[in-house]
Amino acid sequence: MPASRRNSPNLNSNHPNSNSKRPLFRISRASLQGLGLICFSLCAVIASSATDVSTYHNDIARTGQNLQETILTYSNVNSSSFGKLFIFPVDGVIDAQPLYLSAVSIPGKGTHNVVYTVTENDSVYAFDADAGTLLWQVSTLGSGESPSDDHGCGQISPQIGITSTPVIDRASGPHGTIYVVAMSKNSTSYFQRIHALDVTTGAEEVGGPIAVKAKYPGTGDNSHNGFVIFDPAQYAERQGLLLLNGVIYTAWTSHCDNRPYTGWIIGYKESTLAQSSVLDVTPNGNEGSIWQSGTGIASDGKNLFFLDANGTFETTLNKKGFPNKGDYGNGFLKVTTANNKLHVADYFNMYNTVSESDSDEDLGSGGAMVLPPMTDAKGKTRYLAIGAGKDQNIYIVNRNNMGKFNPNNDNAIYQEIDGVLGGGEWASSAYFNGNMYFGPVGNNLMQFQFSNARLSTSPLSKSAESFTYPGTAPSVSANGSSNGIVWSIEHTDPNDVLHAYNATNLATELYNSNQAGNQRDQFGTASHFGTPMIVNGKVYVGTSNGVAVFGVLER
Repeated sequence: MPASRRNSPNLNSNHPNSNSKRPLFRISRASLQGLGLICFSLCAVIASSATDVSTYHNDIARTGQNLQETILTYSNVNSSSFGKLFIFPVDGVIDAQPLYLSAVSIPGKGTHNVVYTVTENDSVYAFDADAGTLLWQVSTLGSGESPSDDHGCGQISPQIGITSTPVIDRASGPHGTIYVVAMSKNSTSYFQRIHALDVTTGAEEVGGPIAVKAKYPGTGDNSHNGFVIFDPAQYAERQGLLLLNGVIYTAWTSHCDNRPYTGWIIGYKESTLAQSSVLDVTPNGNEGSIWQSGTGIASDGKNLFFLDANGTFETTLNKKGFPNKGDYGNGFLKVTTANNKLHVADYFNMYNTVSESDSDEDLGSGGAMVLPPMTDAKGKTRYLAIGAGKDQNIYIVNRNNMGKFNPNNDNAIYQEIDGVLGGGEWASSAYFNGNMYFGPVGNNLMQFQFSNARLSTSPLSKSAESFTYPGTAPSVSANGSSNGIVWSIEHTDPNDVLHAYNATNLATELYNSNQAGNQRDQFGTASHFGTPMIVNGKVYVGTSNGVAVFGVLER
């Protein structure tokens, strides 16, 4: 992938071991999630004070919506009532989305709502979410180690430490566990490690950390004796971690397209950190890695859905319609996790997938989302997923029959809307109340709407602002279906801007961080993966040196 990519429900898994010390509603929601019933309407009836944000974009479907926000409303999100409260200082760039747990008992410090954040300096922080005080900080570096250098590449710079959004399981370990992937180096080697940290102290659990090592049958890039070998120096874990059915799923991309590299997904048991499964989606080719601009792999509770980057794709298909050598570059993929064995269960590739890959117009710059069940015009329930990348198109697939590959046309896909995202998608989208929100590069934030399980072919509304590269990754807060607010970050020199829009009409801006003047609400520079996290009346934005916190101002 050329240099054009340089900046390119609150429980996230049905944990198999319910904990009687946890609130009963947590167990119930986790069980529902295990059935693939991702929390869309149920979240609205659970008390706001119990809200957690424990995974990227709020749930494993990656909707980006918090439907339990009772404090922030259309009437108080304005420059008179709302603004920057404070900034948590940290020791490096924050590329990951902050996470949040309510009512955590910290040894010797009482009970706190806690924000967790990670830095490219390989640090993990826990802050009091309401007061901004530091509760604990740990380094994931080993003895004699430092964060990785940036390989002379601006994609993640000036150093590479913890890039991806961690994932938290409150039911894991004695107090709950946050799982983190960290990169480091010493004088001779590079390392990728999985850490399991106690949410109350930051202490390592289950004998961690564990170094990432893997091989997979194939003859592709960096293969030896019939196996492709994972080289930790060549890869970055920048997509948000997924916790599903007791397994932490990681996915890997390269640094600045420096070959050799291929497309890896590697699973680890959360209870032991033992490696449980490995899949390479371009084992007999090259590239085809998982970038996704920080977005996490999406899930319906059983399967993984993601957009694969440009790379090898065999147009020669076997009798079942799959690439005959198992290479899926530039695909919209469904990967089954049955029996802890990963394999591609279904896929969609555009008819012109090879030429798109060759011209760097692939899907890998965006992320996938699992949509809630919808009823079409004939009364049939549809189970869909949606995604978009560089080619300016929106792709909606039937999760039970994605469409595979036809060299002549894309007629087998459920719905394709061509050319509507001028500039292309380098971020995650968001969903709320039947609406989709996309923020493509050099374009407005756009609202599309579903009707009878079909998405509108043009935007219902747009923001007045146009968002420069890399576009914007919106998030949504609402109280059930009311007071829906779309939050987004505008990347602009010298200070980025936080925007809040009415979710029913993006032309109505409620607030932005420049409105108050006198630099009151300015917060510096957000990551190019920057995704606002909204919970319990506050908005949290990761920046180059801290977490900026916005909320209702005291009078």
